Amino acid sequence: MGDETVVVPPSDPKAPAMIPLCRWKIDSAMILSRRELATVLADLSRRAPRALNTRLNLVIVRLACCCGLRVSEIRKLRLADVRTGIGRPHLALGAQVAKGNRPRRVPLWWDAGTLADLDDWLAERRRQGAQPDDLVVGSMQVRRRGLPLSRQTLRTRFRTACRVLGGERVKELTIHHGRHTFVSHALAGGRTLAEARDAAGHSSAWVTSAYLHVAVDDDGTVGQLFRYD
Repeated sequence: MGDETVVVPPSDPKAPAMIPLCRWKIDSAMILSRRELATVLADLSRRAPRALNTRLNLVIVRLACCCGLRVSEIRKLRLADVRTGIGRPHLALGAQVAKGNRPRRVPLWWDAGTLADLDDWLAERRRQGAQPDDLVVGSMQVRRRGLPLSRQTLRTRFRTACRVLGGERVKELTIHHGRHTFVSHALAGGRTLAEARDAAGHSSAWVTSAYLHVAVDDDGTVGQLFRYD
Protein backbone atom coordinates (compact mmCIF):
# COMPACT_ATOMS: atom_id res chain seq x y z
CA MET A 1 0.00 0.00 0.00
CA GLY A 2 1.50 3.30 -1.07
CA ASP A 3 0.38 6.86 -0.76
CA GLU A 4 -0.12 9.99 -2.76
CA THR A 5 1.10 13.40 -1.66
CA VAL A 6 -0.60 16.76 -1.73
CA VAL A 7 1.90 19.62 -1.63
CA VAL A 8 0.80 22.59 0.47
CA PRO A 9 1.88 25.97 -0.93
CA PRO A 10 4.82 27.39 1.06
CA SER A 11 2.98 30.71 1.41
CA ASP A 12 1.30 29.27 4.50
CA PRO A 13 4.10 28.87 7.08
CA LYS A 14 1.78 27.19 9.59
CA ALA A 15 0.77 24.39 7.25
CA PRO A 16 2.68 21.09 7.07
CA ALA A 17 4.79 20.67 3.99
CA MET A 18 3.03 17.50 2.83
CA ILE A 19 -0.22 15.67 3.63
CA PRO A 20 -0.15 11.96 2.76
CA LEU A 21 -3.31 10.54 1.20
CA CYS A 22 -4.22 6.88 1.27
CA ARG A 23 -4.10 5.04 -2.06
CA TRP A 24 -6.50 2.41 -0.76
CA LYS A 25 -9.93 3.41 -2.05
CA ILE A 26 -13.51 2.59 -1.13
CA ASP A 27 -15.64 1.49 -4.06
CA SER A 28 -18.88 3.48 -4.30
CA ALA A 29 -20.84 0.21 -4.37
CA MET A 30 -19.66 -0.35 -0.78
CA ILE A 31 -21.68 2.59 0.53
CA LEU A 32 -25.33 3.51 0.44
CA SER A 33 -25.78 6.61 -1.67
CA ARG A 34 -27.67 9.51 -0.16
CA ARG A 35 -30.77 8.50 -2.10
CA GLU A 36 -30.47 4.86 -1.05
CA LEU A 37 -30.00 5.71 2.61
CA ALA A 38 -32.91 8.15 2.55
CA THR A 39 -35.07 5.44 0.93
CA VAL A 40 -34.16 2.86 3.58
CA LEU A 41 -34.75 5.27 6.46
CA ALA A 42 -38.08 6.46 5.05
CA ASP A 43 -39.29 2.89 4.54
CA LEU A 44 -38.32 1.82 8.06
CA SER A 45 -39.77 4.98 9.64
CA ARG A 46 -43.07 4.41 7.83
CA ARG A 47 -43.36 0.82 9.07
CA ALA A 48 -41.80 1.24 12.52
CA PRO A 49 -44.94 2.34 14.43
CA ARG A 50 -46.59 -0.99 13.58
CA ALA A 51 -43.75 -3.37 14.44
CA LEU A 52 -41.22 -3.40 17.26
CA ASN A 53 -38.73 -5.42 15.23
CA THR A 54 -38.84 -2.84 12.46
CA ARG A 55 -38.05 -0.14 15.03
CA LEU A 56 -35.07 -2.24 16.13
CA ASN A 57 -33.90 -2.57 12.52
CA LEU A 58 -34.16 1.19 12.13
CA VAL A 59 -31.87 1.66 15.13
CA ILE A 60 -29.38 -0.87 13.72
CA VAL A 61 -29.25 1.05 10.43
CA ARG A 62 -28.82 4.34 12.30
CA LEU A 63 -25.96 2.95 14.39
CA ALA A 64 -24.22 1.44 11.36
CA CYS A 65 -24.81 4.06 8.64
CA CYS A 66 -25.25 7.26 10.66
CA CYS A 67 -22.86 6.56 13.56
CA GLY A 68 -20.29 4.29 11.91
CA LEU A 69 -20.38 1.58 14.56
CA ARG A 70 -18.89 -1.84 13.83
CA VAL A 71 -21.11 -4.87 14.36
CA SER A 72 -19.16 -5.76 17.51
CA GLU A 73 -19.77 -2.25 18.86
CA ILE A 74 -23.49 -2.30 18.07
CA ARG A 75 -24.01 -5.51 20.00
CA LYS A 76 -22.16 -4.16 23.07
CA LEU A 77 -23.58 -0.62 23.20
CA ARG A 78 -25.44 0.12 26.44
CA LEU A 79 -28.05 2.70 27.31
CA ALA A 80 -25.57 4.61 29.48
CA ASP A 81 -23.30 5.00 26.44
CA VAL A 82 -25.91 7.11 24.63
CA ARG A 83 -25.57 10.65 25.96
CA THR A 84 -28.51 12.82 24.94
CA GLY A 85 -30.26 15.79 26.49
CA ILE A 86 -26.99 17.75 26.54
CA GLY A 87 -25.47 20.46 24.36
CA ARG A 88 -23.50 18.05 22.22
CA PRO A 89 -25.18 14.63 22.38
CA HIS A 90 -22.94 11.71 21.50
CA LEU A 91 -22.21 8.03 21.87
CA ALA A 92 -19.51 7.47 24.48
CA LEU A 93 -17.81 4.23 23.46
CA GLY A 94 -15.66 2.97 26.30
CA ALA A 95 -12.75 0.59 26.01
CA GLN A 96 -15.05 -2.37 26.65
CA VAL A 97 -17.19 -1.44 23.61
CA ALA A 98 -14.83 0.16 21.06
CA LYS A 99 -12.63 -1.97 18.85
CA GLY A 100 -9.02 -2.18 19.98
CA ASN A 101 -9.99 -0.91 23.45
CA ARG A 102 -9.69 2.65 22.11
CA PRO A 103 -12.46 4.81 23.63
CA ARG A 104 -14.07 7.40 21.36
CA ARG A 105 -17.02 9.73 21.07
CA VAL A 106 -19.38 9.56 18.13
CA PRO A 107 -21.25 12.86 17.60
CA LEU A 108 -25.03 12.66 17.50
CA TRP A 109 -25.36 16.40 16.95
CA TRP A 110 -24.31 15.94 13.33
CA ASP A 111 -27.72 14.61 12.36
CA ALA A 112 -31.09 15.46 13.93
CA GLY A 113 -32.87 12.41 12.49
CA THR A 114 -30.37 10.00 14.03
CA LEU A 115 -30.63 11.73 17.39
CA ALA A 116 -34.45 11.61 17.33
CA ASP A 117 -34.60 7.92 16.38
CA LEU A 118 -32.12 6.94 19.10
CA ASP A 119 -33.97 9.03 21.68
CA ASP A 120 -37.24 7.31 20.74
CA TRP A 121 -35.65 3.89 21.00
CA LEU A 122 -34.09 4.63 24.40
CA ALA A 123 -37.53 5.64 25.63
CA GLU A 124 -38.91 2.34 24.34
CA ARG A 125 -36.16 0.35 26.04
CA ARG A 126 -36.84 2.15 29.33
CA ARG A 127 -40.56 1.34 29.00
CA GLN A 128 -39.46 -2.28 28.70
CA GLY A 129 -37.66 -1.91 32.03
CA ALA A 130 -34.13 -1.57 30.68
CA GLN A 131 -31.54 -0.05 33.03
CA PRO A 132 -28.47 2.08 32.13
CA ASP A 133 -26.20 -0.97 31.91
CA ASP A 134 -28.58 -2.88 29.64
CA LEU A 135 -28.02 -3.22 25.92
CA VAL A 136 -29.40 -0.73 23.42
CA VAL A 137 -29.78 -3.46 20.79
CA GLY A 138 -31.02 -6.83 21.98
CA SER A 139 -33.59 -9.51 21.36
CA MET A 140 -37.22 -8.36 21.32
CA GLN A 141 -38.58 -11.85 22.01
CA VAL A 142 -40.52 -11.77 25.28
CA ARG A 143 -38.53 -14.53 26.97
CA ARG A 144 -35.21 -13.19 25.68
CA ARG A 145 -35.97 -9.47 25.90
CA GLY A 146 -32.74 -7.44 25.93
CA LEU A 147 -30.36 -10.38 25.56
CA PRO A 148 -27.47 -9.94 23.09
CA LEU A 149 -27.98 -10.63 19.40
CA SER A 150 -25.34 -12.59 17.53
CA ARG A 151 -23.23 -10.89 14.89
CA GLN A 152 -24.93 -13.00 12.23
CA THR A 153 -28.37 -11.90 13.43
CA LEU A 154 -27.30 -8.25 13.24
CA ARG A 155 -25.95 -8.78 9.74
CA THR A 156 -29.21 -10.42 8.67
CA ARG A 157 -31.30 -7.65 10.23
CA PHE A 158 -29.27 -5.00 8.38
CA ARG A 159 -29.92 -6.67 5.04
CA THR A 160 -33.60 -7.11 5.90
CA ALA A 161 -33.77 -3.40 6.71
CA CYS A 162 -32.37 -2.58 3.24
CA ARG A 163 -34.67 -4.84 1.23
CA VAL A 164 -36.58 -1.83 -0.13
CA LEU A 165 -33.53 -1.32 -2.38
CA GLY A 166 -34.21 -4.59 -4.18
CA GLY A 167 -32.77 -8.08 -3.97
CA GLU A 168 -29.77 -7.56 -6.21
CA ARG A 169 -28.58 -4.49 -4.29
CA VAL A 170 -29.14 -6.16 -0.93
CA LYS A 171 -26.89 -9.05 -2.01
CA GLU A 172 -24.05 -6.55 -2.38
CA LEU A 173 -24.46 -5.01 1.07
CA THR A 174 -23.06 -5.95 4.45
CA ILE A 175 -23.52 -4.23 7.79
CA HIS A 176 -19.89 -3.05 7.59
CA HIS A 177 -20.85 -1.09 4.49
CA GLY A 178 -22.88 1.02 6.90
CA ARG A 179 -19.61 2.12 8.48
CA HIS A 180 -18.20 3.01 5.06
CA THR A 181 -21.39 4.96 4.43
CA PHE A 182 -21.01 6.97 7.63
CA VAL A 183 -17.45 8.10 6.95
CA SER A 184 -18.13 8.90 3.29
CA HIS A 185 -21.24 10.96 4.03
CA ALA A 186 -19.58 12.75 6.94
CA LEU A 187 -16.73 13.93 4.71
CA ALA A 188 -19.06 14.81 1.83
CA GLY A 189 -21.20 16.76 4.29
CA GLY A 190 -18.32 19.02 5.27
CA ARG A 191 -16.80 17.31 8.30
CA THR A 192 -13.01 17.46 8.41
CA LEU A 193 -10.67 14.51 8.13
CA ALA A 194 -9.84 14.89 11.82
CA GLU A 195 -13.51 14.92 12.83
CA ALA A 196 -14.34 11.86 10.70
CA ARG A 197 -11.20 10.06 11.92
CA ASP A 198 -12.11 10.59 15.57
CA ALA A 199 -15.77 9.65 15.10
CA ALA A 200 -14.88 6.46 13.24
CA GLY A 201 -12.01 5.53 15.53
CA HIS A 202 -9.48 5.27 12.71
CA SER A 203 -5.83 5.01 13.70
CA SER A 204 -4.94 8.03 11.56
CA ALA A 205 -6.38 10.57 9.13
CA TRP A 206 -4.40 8.73 6.45
CA VAL A 207 -6.88 5.85 6.72
CA THR A 208 -9.84 8.23 6.69
CA SER A 209 -8.56 9.92 3.54
CA ALA A 210 -9.45 6.77 1.57
CA TYR A 211 -13.07 7.95 1.71
CA LEU A 212 -12.46 11.40 0.26
CA HIS A 213 -13.15 10.39 -3.34
CA VAL A 214 -16.42 8.54 -2.78
CA ALA A 215 -19.47 10.07 -4.50
CA VAL A 216 -22.37 9.87 -2.04
CA ASP A 217 -25.06 11.35 -4.30
CA ASP A 218 -26.54 9.70 -7.34
CA ASP A 219 -26.66 13.04 -9.14
CA GLY A 220 -23.16 14.06 -8.08
CA THR A 221 -24.34 16.84 -5.78
CA VAL A 222 -22.83 16.88 -2.30
CA GLY A 223 -25.57 16.63 0.32
CA GLN A 224 -25.91 17.67 3.95
CA LEU A 225 -27.29 14.44 5.44
CA PHE A 226 -25.05 14.53 8.51
CA ARG A 227 -25.04 18.29 9.11
CA TYR A 228 -27.42 20.50 10.95
CA ASP A 229 -27.16 23.66 12.99
